[in-house]
Formats: sequence, structure tokens, C-alpha cells
Amino acid sequence: MSTANAGVSTRLTDAELRAQEREAKRAERERQKRIARDEAAERKRSAKAGFANVNNPRRSVWMTVVCAIFAVYCLFPFVYLLINATKTQADFTSTFGLGFGKTFALWDNIVTVFTYQDGIFGRWLVNTLLYVVVGAGGATLLAIMGGYALAKFRFPGRKAVFAVIIGSISVPGIALAVPQFLLFAKLGLTNTPWAMIIPSLISPFGLYLMWIFSDQAVPTELLEAARVDGASEFRTFWQISLPLLAPGIVTTSLFTIVATWNNYFLPLIMLKDADWYPLTIGLNQWKDQASTAGGQAIQNLVITGSLITIIPLVIAFLALQKYWQSGLAAGAVKE
Repeated sequence: MSTANAGVSTRLTDAELRAQEREAKRAERERQKRIARDEAAERKRSAKAGFANVNNPRRSVWMTVVCAIFAVYCLFPFVYLLINATKTQADFTSTFGLGFGKTFALWDNIVTVFTYQDGIFGRWLVNTLLYVVVGAGGATLLAIMGGYALAKFRFPGRKAVFAVIIGSISVPGIALAVPQFLLFAKLGLTNTPWAMIIPSLISPFGLYLMWIFSDQAVPTELLEAARVDGASEFRTFWQISLPLLAPGIVTTSLFTIVATWNNYFLPLIMLKDADWYPLTIGLNQWKDQASTAGGQAIQNLVITGSLITIIPLVIAFLALQKYWQSGLAAGAVKE
């Protein structure tokens, strides 16, 4: 009798389990339906809100068109250089600007650029690299040390220094070109590499950028812990702070490199000897050569030289892109 009761109890338990499974499956189906309804409603709200919801931004046809026009505007000069660097001088003057010439002369143009006028283009390239490595590199180093000191050390006059830096940023560099020329003329430094290097060592914007970045990227508690452990200030800066400042350093160096590489007005008034010209002044001299008496038009070489000039900058930006973007985004998110 007890065995029969046990079998009935077991059968009832199995039935109850099956009923519970059916109920669980039904509840899961209802939950999936609620989720689908909620997602559909959220998509409708997001479509109305547009960019208010960053996870589901509205696709705007007009915004796509504007971005496409802006992209074409930015890429047009580069495409123009690529196409016209493949032309001979005759094709450059006789064909459409965005059409290829009859002869593909890119390699010949590159060879001629580096051999024209006894290879002075190579000298201009070396000069530009010298100004960038010493001038922009020194400006980056000074900005790192100055910005770190202003961010992590307390001393009298910090507010005055801040006011001077902001004032320096607001003054355009072209306004200081003539006073700098008069000063360097008194010192006898015009027409020398120092006339380019010394002004390039000062980067108020780079100093301000490293100041802000050092204040956000290097925790004060970490420096205090290193000092408690007996680390010197130099060791703390070199082994602890400097790795944390890598994105800011790359961002600052890119700004200073581009500013020095593209500097035109300062070498124009400081340098008279063609052997010390940077690429910007040298290529402009080639461009104006056709307007001089007995000068030869070499626009194809100017275009090819311009293409060669921008290649190092493109490589630098592509190689350091991730550091540059992280540096620009520093401090944008509240922790």
C-alpha cells in the first residue's frame, strides 16, 4: 500500500514539474515580448531625440551631405597634388588640373626634384628636419617640464605665470616677427639657423596644454606615495609621471612639429642665404622663378616637392593617431 502511495506521489511530482516548466517557458516568452516592445519604443524616442541619445543617434541625410562636402574640401588639395605630380611641365600647362597627362612622370619628377640646382632640395629638407628636431623637440621638452612643474608644484606667482601664458597664446606670432627680427639683428643671429631654432623653442600653447594634461593625468597621491618611498623628484618625474604623460607629450609634439614644419613668415624675414632655407621658403622660391627675368617655369617640380613635403607629416599623424586622440580627449569625462 505504501509503495502505491509513493508511486502516486512521484507521478504527481513529475506532473507538477512539467507544469512548472510550461509556466516558465510562457513567462519567458512574455518577457521577450516586453523587451521587444520596450526596444521598439526606445527606438522611436531615439529617432525623435536624435543626437540626445548617444547610443542610438539619428541618421541625418543633411549631416551626411555636409560631412561629405567637408571631406571633399579637405582631400581636394591632396588629390590635386597626387595627380599633378605625375605630369611633365608641358602636361601641367596643357591639361586639365584634375586630369592625368600624356606621360606618367612621377618618378622622373622626384629624381629631378632632388637633383635640380645641385640637389638643393635635399639641403632644404635637412634644414627643415634640423629646425623640427631641435626647435620643436626643444619646445616639447620645455613644455613638458614647465607644464608639469606648474601643475604639481605650488609656489608664489603661479597665477601671474598663468596670466602670462594666456596672454602669450592670444598674441599672434606674426605680430612678434618684426620685433624678433630687430632683436636678432642686434645680436647678429639673422641668416643663421639660430634665428629659426630659438623662436621655435617657445610654445605657449604647448606649455598650457601640458599644464592642463599634467594636472589631470598624474594623481597627486601617486607622487606623494613615491616621495614617501624615498624617490627623488627627478626619479618620480622620469619613472612615474612621464609614462602617464605620453598622450599629452605626443599631442604637444605634433602641434609643435606642424607649426615648425609649416613656418613660413619667420624664415622669410630671418634668412637670406638659400642654403639655410626650409622647404616652405625654398619651394616658394622655385614657384616665383618663372616670374623672374630669364627664369624657367618648373611648376611640376614645385608640385612634386610639395607632395614630398607633406608625406612626413601624414606618416607622423597616422603613426601617432591613437595617442593624439587620447590626448585631446583627456579631461573630457568626469570621473
